Amino acid sequence: MRKAAVYRNGTLAGILAEKSRRHFIFSYDQQYFNDPNMPAISLTLPKTQMEYSSEFLFPFFFNMLSEGHNKKLQCYHLRIDEDDHFGLLMAIARWDTIGAVTVKAI
Repeated sequence: MRKAAVYRNGTLAGILAEKSRRHFIFSYDQQYFNDPNMPAISLTLPKTQMEYSSEFLFPFFFNMLSEGHNKKLQCYHLRIDEDDHFGLLMAIARWDTIGAVTVKAI
């Protein structure tokens, strides 16, 4: 099982885990979940429940990945299989993301 910490503007928001290639879990951090001033990290992962489960990488996280030639170059240089979306996410979403969310391997 691989895990990654999910941060929103530098604040721990939750944990993303890959139990298998077909089982992903995102769970909000207890403190983040209980703080009414902290927003959900995405519209597809609202703070209405603490844990979410999916058979594929959640679209919010998948959309943080590059596509096409950029993805091929990243995978080549990082030596990551192009089908390993979780591994690629952990490798590239640590620093330079478009939004307020970053992902760091645990």
